[in-house]
Amino acid sequence: MAEQGYVTGLHRRLDDLRAHTVHRLEEALAGSPHNPQAVGEKEAAVQLYTERLVALDAADAGLCFGRLDRHDVDVPRYIGRIGLSTEDGREEPLLVDWRAPAAQPFYTATPLHDQGVRRRRHIRTRGRTVVSIADETLDLDDAALADPAAVERAGLTGESVLLAALNATRTGRMTDIVRTIQAEQDRIIRADARGVLVVQGGPGTGKTAVALHRAAFLLYTHRERLARSGLLIVGPSPTFLSYIAEVLPSLGETGVVLADVGGLRPGLRAAATERPEVAEVKGRLAMTEVIAAAVAARQGVLDSPVELLIDGIPLRFTPTDAARARTRGRAASRLHNEARPAYARRVVDRLAQRYADKLGADVRGGTNLLDDADRTALRREVAAEPAVHALVDRLWPRLTPERLLRELFASRERLVAATPGWTDADRELLLRPASSDWTPADVPLLEEADELLGVDDSAQQAAARREEARRRRDAQEVLDLLHGSRSIDNETEEESEELSAGDLLDAEGLAGRQEERDHRTTAERAAADRSWTYGHVIVDEAQELSAMAWRLLMRRCPTRSMTVVGDVAQTGSLAGASSWAQVLAPHLGSDWRMEELTVNYRTPAEIMEVAAEVLAAGGATATAGRSVRSTGVRPWARRVTDADLADAVAEAAAEFDKEDGTLAVLAPRMRLDAVTAAVRARIPDMSADLPAGPVVLLPAGAKGLEFDSVLVVDPVGIVTEGVRGHNDLYVALTRATQRLGVVHPGDLPPDLAGLEVRD
Repeated sequence: MAEQGYVTGLHRRLDDLRAHTVHRLEEALAGSPHNPQAVGEKEAAVQLYTERLVALDAADAGLCFGRLDRHDVDVPRYIGRIGLSTEDGREEPLLVDWRAPAAQPFYTATPLHDQGVRRRRHIRTRGRTVVSIADETLDLDDAALADPAAVERAGLTGESVLLAALNATRTGRMTDIVRTIQAEQDRIIRADARGVLVVQGGPGTGKTAVALHRAAFLLYTHRERLARSGLLIVGPSPTFLSYIAEVLPSLGETGVVLADVGGLRPGLRAAATERPEVAEVKGRLAMTEVIAAAVAARQGVLDSPVELLIDGIPLRFTPTDAARARTRGRAASRLHNEARPAYARRVVDRLAQRYADKLGADVRGGTNLLDDADRTALRREVAAEPAVHALVDRLWPRLTPERLLRELFASRERLVAATPGWTDADRELLLRPASSDWTPADVPLLEEADELLGVDDSAQQAAARREEARRRRDAQEVLDLLHGSRSIDNETEEESEELSAGDLLDAEGLAGRQEERDHRTTAERAAADRSWTYGHVIVDEAQELSAMAWRLLMRRCPTRSMTVVGDVAQTGSLAGASSWAQVLAPHLGSDWRMEELTVNYRTPAEIMEVAAEVLAAGGATATAGRSVRSTGVRPWARRVTDADLADAVAEAAAEFDKEDGTLAVLAPRMRLDAVTAAVRARIPDMSADLPAGPVVLLPAGAKGLEFDSVLVVDPVGIVTEGVRGHNDLYVALTRATQRLGVVHPGDLPPDLAGLEVRD
């Protein structure tokens, strides 16, 4: 067929580009430049060609998937994963990148607004072979569109292609939707990057897919800016991040940082769990005042004088001395650790003055017999005295965020001092042993502490100055040798037109070239730098974030170029959002905008009818999205005794496991261990890794994921156990793309009356 020939030609062009890129990469790797600047250029070239190869390899699968036939142009326009130009540079490219403006009609044209397109063709390939073609006629004069219902259905671009993709079995990893993006999704993907865009959408509306494709679109549209500043995607859990990890690479984009809140602090993996009410307290904005008070309490206060012995001479350091030193320190810097050297100098100065007064006093004339050199020597002696170091460490300790929070949360006395006006009950929630592991709710607090503490890097700066001076000396010696050699040569040759390194460089320039260069990618540098600010931040399942987590993210994106994706009807965290205005107003006021996804592509209508009742019972103001498909399979419920629950779940899971696709068993925490053991005994290949086999999860752990079959265990237990229990049950019921079963002890809640009862 004609399309097969064209697709074959595209792959031939792709192979040529790949071979050319491999050749350029080999040239870059083979180069062995001798000067540091050229080394840096070599590293940049290797990185460039490596990234280009990754993009070309990613495009190979499903390279071309669409064609547009236009009213006024005879030449068709082909749409694909990347753009491919002709070798002779003709105006119409061989393939248009799906993100380019020229490709937009493939996703948005309708019979009523055809955007110059008379026919849209969907091309499906397997490897490099075209396996099917589906055409949509957008000409209203065409007989196929005589039925008004056909015109309405045409709003779903490529309906047959879309439904085929939706009905396909899942693999345990999210895939891209580049072939089936719908008009309302495309509008959001291509929206202006400026400001904060909130994307509200119910289960199955494609929020995550839209967010990831928006990331790819922004990286394409703002390549230069985001190559410098980076793009951050924040998800709800490591499981979720693993689920979406392959989407952007499949679209040729690898330079993105993916993290959950517990992984946003470089070098720390905060994965411990804690009670929801503890996380809620930590998530309050009032914690900023608590941390500020905790820092202030560690700054130089004495209740009574301290006496130090220096070389056998007693010296007093009084509360007034401490107060004055504190004033000096705070005037030097608002950051605790950066102010510490100024505080220490004031302490040393005061003690050295008293030391000098005692040693140099003339008892006959009342004058001090020490000159300036003597006083300088005494000051050095005081500054080196271990007892003085201990005093400074006691009154103005060098603090890390980790030490500050550990000592704050481990001390009832410190907590009381830092939380005036708090209830004892709230303080008790924060108390914990100093050895406790970090939780995701701690990360925003550690970051807040970092903003108040800073780093006392005076020693490192002094070492850096010494190292710079050493490099300059070494460089000057090299230049002196070169000049000396040139002078000797000139004794035998009066004129020489050759330039030496000494003609082109001074010592400072040569020393600068010896500095170690950072050849990491932008994403690698951003992930390792706590203070990095990103060009754009995308937040998925954003309704779960606490106020303190929002404060952290706003700090990471001072330009406020953000895409916020979520559904307030699915909020499961006690610290999470009841409305978008509630969580965004403290940071943005009303300076944000919202788009809504209204079509449910994942969940069959039979399941959504049941889930909608749960949504209404929970008092949510949001509405469920309109399902675009029906499977004809009704969700069912089976009642068992409490004693038989785990075995009954395992039996039902084994039945579901015989079907094609993925399977999840979702249970409340109090049932999790027993259900996991029973399912593992019945299905030996069960795994915690999504692609490997059936999984048993909490409802919160399945947030953002989808499975062909879902088994919900003890819905009453889910509602009772969760802090927003109906939301958790709603999440659990809407993870299935094909089949849903419910196994329960006791009566079903009334809002699940629509389930088919099975024995």
